[in-house]
Amino acid sequence: MVILVLLGAVLFLALVFGPQAWIKSVMQKHGEQRGDFPGTGGELARHLLDQAGLQAVKVERIAEGDHYSPMDKAVRLSASNFDGKSVTAVAVAAHEVGHALQHADGYGPLMMRQKLAGLAVTIQRTGSILLMATPVIFMLTRSPIILVAEIVAAFGIMLSTVVIHAVTLPTEFNASFKRALPILGNYIPANDMPAATSVLKAAAFTYVAAALVTLLDISRWLRVLRF
Repeated sequence: MVILVLLGAVLFLALVFGPQAWIKSVMQKHGEQRGDFPGTGGELARHLLDQAGLQAVKVERIAEGDHYSPMDKAVRLSASNFDGKSVTAVAVAAHEVGHALQHADGYGPLMMRQKLAGLAVTIQRTGSILLMATPVIFMLTRSPIILVAEIVAAFGIMLSTVVIHAVTLPTEFNASFKRALPILGNYIPANDMPAATSVLKAAAFTYVAAALVTLLDISRWLRVLRF
């Protein structure tokens, strides 16, 4: 029985942290600086945006968390990708520019993704509040039915954030393979394209990997509530 519990715990942790570890590994593997690249990730992003007529879209350096903000019209790259001359740097830059191109085109799934992303934050906060309130409500009502219903509803709400991020995968794959990959073919050597493809695939799964951490939050609440 103990072995089965340990095995289940290992499988659960692999599900939660495995995708993040894979993404980090891919990014690091292709993060070697290249003297033959003409520019950094930040410079490529600026060039691609200008070439697309998107001069109003900013390119900004941030500490971490590469992303494109439709609200601020900004491509934001981590310092290593903004300043780096590597396959990872230019591929991630092209991926985020891909989102800017989606925004400029009025790409429906991107707009839906933005709405769902905001909803996911609200849903997760609501789920946490419900779980925090569960012991108090149970003490006031002494109703096992209400307790079970509240816990099921709270976990359902928190799990929905994983589903919401999974639904956004088509937007990420479009940015990577319909937008960024064809562009990169004009800027990096052909023998680097397989590596760029791997980085773009990892970039596409970043949101889902982050959403899976929600499962860890749920497991913590299970321990708190002694399930």
